[in-house]
Amino acid sequence: MRVAYDVETVRAAERALMARLPEGTLMQRAAAGLAAACAELLGKVYGSRIALLVGSGDNGGDALYAGARLARRGAGVTAVLLSPERAHAGGLKALRAAGGAVLDAESDAAPGLVGRADLVVDGIVGIGGKGGLRPRAAQLAEAARGLTVSVDLPSGVDADTGEVRGEAVRADATVTFGTYKPGLLIDPAHEYAGALRLIDIGLELPYGDARLEALQHADVAELLPRPTGESDKYKRGVVGVVAGSARYPGAAVLAVAGALHGGAGAVRYVGPAADAVLARFPETLVSAGPPAKAGRVQSWVIGPGLGDDTSGILDVLASNVPVLIDADGLRLADPDVIRTRTAPTVLTPHAGEAAALLGTARTEIESQRLSSVRQLSSRYRATVLLKGSTTLVASPDAPTRVNPTGTPWLATAGSGDVLSGLTGSLLAAGLRPGDAASVGAYIHGLAARRAAAGAPVSAQDVASAIPEVWRDVRHA
Repeated sequence: MRVAYDVETVRAAERALMARLPEGTLMQRAAAGLAAACAELLGKVYGSRIALLVGSGDNGGDALYAGARLARRGAGVTAVLLSPERAHAGGLKALRAAGGAVLDAESDAAPGLVGRADLVVDGIVGIGGKGGLRPRAAQLAEAARGLTVSVDLPSGVDADTGEVRGEAVRADATVTFGTYKPGLLIDPAHEYAGALRLIDIGLELPYGDARLEALQHADVAELLPRPTGESDKYKRGVVGVVAGSARYPGAAVLAVAGALHGGAGAVRYVGPAADAVLARFPETLVSAGPPAKAGRVQSWVIGPGLGDDTSGILDVLASNVPVLIDADGLRLADPDVIRTRTAPTVLTPHAGEAAALLGTARTEIESQRLSSVRQLSSRYRATVLLKGSTTLVASPDAPTRVNPTGTPWLATAGSGDVLSGLTGSLLAAGLRPGDAASVGAYIHGLAARRAAAGAPVSAQDVASAIPEVWRDVRHA
């Protein structure tokens, strides 16, 4: 599992480690890792042209020491100093001793030098930076035409939140030290980071203090439900689906598809799209309703394509099993009823729906994804899966999770309905709400990648690919 820690926790760990090490050791470890990553990206160090954009912080020192290492290997290295009077003295001395050059960022020659460089190292602002780049720094970053590597995180992004409040460096790669920072994993900042490389510098970080988690194959494989020889359809989990309408019967079909392909022992469908559901999935157990009389279920999924039909919502929310609310259900359900449920609740909004739930603008949700999903979870006392370019899952009293899978092709009609059914099946199998939402998003994203393979994909394609990627994850 990837974990990310906030700036305060990272700095405390750095102070504790530096107190036990000779002075400068930690920076040399970081510089060695940074230089090795730069050399790998360049392929050929000797004769290459490297520009270091150096600010006044420690990551400027990391860049200078890394530049000295690369200069000793035959690269032509020039440090462009944005704050010459506050640049790291030891790093400057090492660079000059290795044959590197130094240039004031205000020099007329600076933009041209940066533009001609094969590699630009962004050491402008450290992890404590807030707000966007200053104009000259932004101009120099924009001048880069070669590869750009950021030190610890792209300058101009917020390490703790992933927000970008102004101009920021767009890196081809980011070399981060000790641990991931939340901003590297969350959009919009994630889009600026490029490929991530984590360098171990010996930090000791308590797992319980992690601010963000990202599941990987092994974690998901451990959580996926596995039937035994004694399993029957009820022990595997029965999902109830309340979805669809005369106008949107396909939403019911897709939610049922996600549930059936997601491991449910059986799916009970309640709603007006029974004929469409049975035509596609004759194994579905259909009911005219109400949900309370549909039969035993271990979870409910409600909302996709409901339109304005509120008839089943109170029944479902009054049940004592986990409930996933999506799409129209998010608009129709009473917030006070959601908050007072004793059984688990999972909400799965996209940015527009999240904005309506919080009474704010969609742009605020998209620019402040981490704080938004946590606010939703706290306000509704529920697990919240916030869909988008980076999907986040927040649960009360647990680290927030970011989903690392997916593809832009997943932005297609009905894909959210499939995700709802899939996650509902995992809830029915007994996974905790945060695990069900995280695993559902992970498998859903992989299925989209597999189905798309670089081309347009439909929601049905995504649903059909779920068993294949499930098998891959289990046996990886």
